[in-house]
Amino acid sequence: MKRIVVFVCAALVGTALTAAPSTLLGQSSPSLKYGTGSSRPLSQFAFDGGVSPLGIQMQVATNLNSHFNLRGTGNLFNYSTNFTASGITAAAKLNLASAGASLDVYPFRSGFRISPGVLLHNQNQVTAAASVPAGTSFTLNDQTFYSANSNAGAGATPVNGNATLGLNTNKTAFSMTTGWGNMIPRSGRHWSFPFEIGVVLVGAPTLKVNLGGWVCYDQAQTECADIASTTDPIAISVQSNLSAQVAKWTKDLEPLKTYPIVSGGIAYSFGARR
Repeated sequence: MKRIVVFVCAALVGTALTAAPSTLLGQSSPSLKYGTGSSRPLSQFAFDGGVSPLGIQMQVATNLNSHFNLRGTGNLFNYSTNFTASGITAAAKLNLASAGASLDVYPFRSGFRISPGVLLHNQNQVTAAASVPAGTSFTLNDQTFYSANSNAGAGATPVNGNATLGLNTNKTAFSMTTGWGNMIPRSGRHWSFPFEIGVVLVGAPTLKVNLGGWVCYDQAQTECADIASTTDPIAISVQSNLSAQVAKWTKDLEPLKTYPIVSGGIAYSFGARR
């Protein structure tokens, strides 16, 4: 897959560079040079800061000719929160970290563009530590269970666990966006405010949930078992309902396999010294 992606990227850039041979030869061409911007490949650069669902983003771009820019993007964001769902308390952490490259195509030499690209690095995920206070109820697949009280003699501990939601099934993912604004304005202006919308094909999200500790059928805690047991009917019931619940959650999250992008930012461009 990575070899295919590298080949596609090389082909895209090669197409852009060969689209205007006179430019590459350093010849001036009215069709490629307008305003005060330079049409020489790699003669202009720009930096951009913005936000998107992928996180806080930093971008760098350079011109290939009057119709094409090459753009690299890095995204980073972390966020922690606590919440309770179905009686289970979770301390969750959102970790977004990705990087990619795009070829910005300006078919009309105006602000409108189409940008095929590749997310080359994707570590986006959500992790969580879960717990259920002793003696309280929680539900899995519409079935109610109770978290056991601590009992040193029996070795019982309240229910606890962890979960990981992966948004990076495709470590190398294709993207397609469209938008308005050129990080390197051909008018010669330094500042611009690019906007884009599109998707990244990150693949179907993966969800892994593990539970440990002791669980009971009743609040009086007369029927309890270690969730790790492979023979106790109570433990088997918990594991079965957990698998069914995870399957439901995974189905609900399936639309995220086509991860949305809506981004905006502010960019500054400048010319390279000869």
